Amino acid sequence: MTGLGVRSSSNGSLEKTGLNGVVLSIHTTTRSKPSKMHKERDGLLIPWICKFAGRKKVGMLLLFAISAVVFLRVLFVGKGEDGQEIQVPPSLLHFNGTSIVNHSIMLPTNDDQDFGIRNISFLGLNAVMSPPMHFLGYTLPQGHPCNSFTLPPPPSDRKRTGPRPCPVCYLPVEEAIALMPTAPSFSPVLKNLTYIYEEPLNRDTEFGGSDFGGYPTLKHRNDSFDIRDTMSVHCGFVKGPQPGRNTGFDIDEADLLEMKQCRGIVVASAVFDAFDDVKAPQNISKYSEETVCFYMFVDEETESILKRERGLNGNKKVGIWRVVVVHNLPYSDGRRNGKVPKLLVHRMFPNARYSLWIDGKLELVVDPHQILERFLWRKNATFAISKHYKRFDVLVEAEANKAAGKYDNASIDFQVEFYKNEGLTPYSVAKLPITSDVPEGCVILREHVPISNLFTCLWFNEVDRFTSRDQISFSTVRDKIAAKTNWTVSMFLDCERRNFVVQRYHRAEQERYARQKPPVPTFSPPPPSLPSKPVLISSDLPRKATSGRAVSRTTPPRRRGRRSGPRGHRKANLPVRLPDSA
Repeated sequence: MTGLGVRSSSNGSLEKTGLNGVVLSIHTTTRSKPSKMHKERDGLLIPWICKFAGRKKVGMLLLFAISAVVFLRVLFVGKGEDGQEIQVPPSLLHFNGTSIVNHSIMLPTNDDQDFGIRNISFLGLNAVMSPPMHFLGYTLPQGHPCNSFTLPPPPSDRKRTGPRPCPVCYLPVEEAIALMPTAPSFSPVLKNLTYIYEEPLNRDTEFGGSDFGGYPTLKHRNDSFDIRDTMSVHCGFVKGPQPGRNTGFDIDEADLLEMKQCRGIVVASAVFDAFDDVKAPQNISKYSEETVCFYMFVDEETESILKRERGLNGNKKVGIWRVVVVHNLPYSDGRRNGKVPKLLVHRMFPNARYSLWIDGKLELVVDPHQILERFLWRKNATFAISKHYKRFDVLVEAEANKAAGKYDNASIDFQVEFYKNEGLTPYSVAKLPITSDVPEGCVILREHVPISNLFTCLWFNEVDRFTSRDQISFSTVRDKIAAKTNWTVSMFLDCERRNFVVQRYHRAEQERYARQKPPVPTFSPPPPSLPSKPVLISSDLPRKATSGRAVSRTTPPRRRGRRSGPRGHRKANLPVRLPDSA
């Protein structure tokens, strides 16, 4: 009975499969022509045996010899001719799709190398496993403290009612670094994503746009939400094929070459219009300082302040930040300019695998590997963002933006009405397991795979077309992509975000508070005492007499309990008049 073939990992060849799914190794041997000497020995040996034994005995002898050879061959192969076993201790992690428990890796022999096969034994059964094409996630081992970690109740402090940080169960830095995936995560449906650039620009469209983001038509917008295997969409930088080269948001060539060299993790931030101070990240491991790319994008105004106040010079470094000066900014609004590195970081760092965006007002206080492990890799997510600490409905968020004067009210109303016509409704429990439609967008964690890149491209297009308040357009883009795929955004608690970033005041607020503080009084130091006079102790200090003159106490202090004068003439409430020290 023949079994089904199993494809090997390298060249698609088949291996013979026996019963119960056990893979039987196929060995190929080459036949060689026997030598002449071997023939002569065979010719002398067989007639000599037949001379002293009958045919039946000769047959039994040959059968016994063949059986012995086969037995020794099987025993020798099983002991180590075809492979050497290296025992690997049980894995601490369980990888989704492949539960690794007590396995041993078989080193291939020359025959196996010809086939490109790597045999892996699971609990005594041989199987053929290729290196994973996609990262499938993992779970921490049973009994790990993070598995049973729960948030403590918030402290009952009536004086502090606003948002605050909460504990987060991070892994140690070394473990987080070791768990960084070697393969990219799976991108559902979309496999190949390219970007549109227009030459020349067509500004005559009914849907608006900008010279930086292009002028896509309403049909272009609708087609971009029809997720397919291969797509080409607007994603900023439409004036040329190379972002940062005469496209708006231009970057010096030396900086572009450095940005291409970043192939792992990028931590990106930006300060425009001198709106914030550059905050130095804290608690960063030595390994992350050497391997993670820290990039701060600034305009020329902010650059001049950094040169004056922070000593920025030709090395383009402020702490561990590499400062990149951006020229030819595409928008007059500094906050809208900040959306370019925030949402299009995958275009600016084409070879990076992961990115962590933090707003310029934030200070990073946890190592990037620990953050990505906790919120991306452990969750098997490709995009993570925190929820708003208070609001979870887009319509409520829009009204809050209008009340706070965050943007022109008519523009906010136009955007909300447009989304309502497309089906936007207030948040309800019908959206579960989605728990919020409003993010706190100052921190974004993401893996650069096609589906997450598409999400940020389409999110940026909404910001470019409508208002710069990206919280309003977030859920519309997310839900349209989720309707076509099984992909969605991972949203974590805002208090968890506040655990790894500390929010500081904007620069203008810092200067205003500095002006409101009362001046600190300056006291002149007391005159030095004369060296001829002895240092007085508390009992020798002058005391004020009834006449208002300060006199020195020359009489020794009386003993405790002894009183002078008659008891009836003593008045305790009146001061004792001392004799003048003439």
